[in-house]
Amino acid sequence: MGLKSALLAALLAALGATPAPASEDTGLASFYSGVPGPAGEFTAAHRSLPLGTRVRVTKIPSGRSVIVRINDRGPFVSGRIIDVSRRAADWLEMLDAGVVHVRVEVIDQAEHKPVRPHATE
Repeated sequence: MGLKSALLAALLAALGATPAPASEDTGLASFYSGVPGPAGEFTAAHRSLPLGTRVRVTKIPSGRSVIVRINDRGPFVSGRIIDVSRRAADWLEMLDAGVVHVRVEVIDQAEHKPVRPHATE
């Protein structure tokens, strides 16, 4: 993260806002089997992208990629940017390695729908 980005993120955090997620990021990916929803789906966990967002995860340097839907929060391990489902990890050929370097690109970002309190009459 560059100095300007870090300063902007710090300013937004101080104001109580969170910066918009980047449309592309690189870093480490891992996989987990505890994905909510039907087994065998191409899904992933991401810390900040809205649930329902579709992203392309590309393994670097092989170029092998898969499109997954964000359906959970995480990863909660420092240095990792995304956790993919076991099926997506198998497609990316990362099961043996466990953790690989990837590029994550937003394909279709779901709209954030704020929770509205129930109206009382």
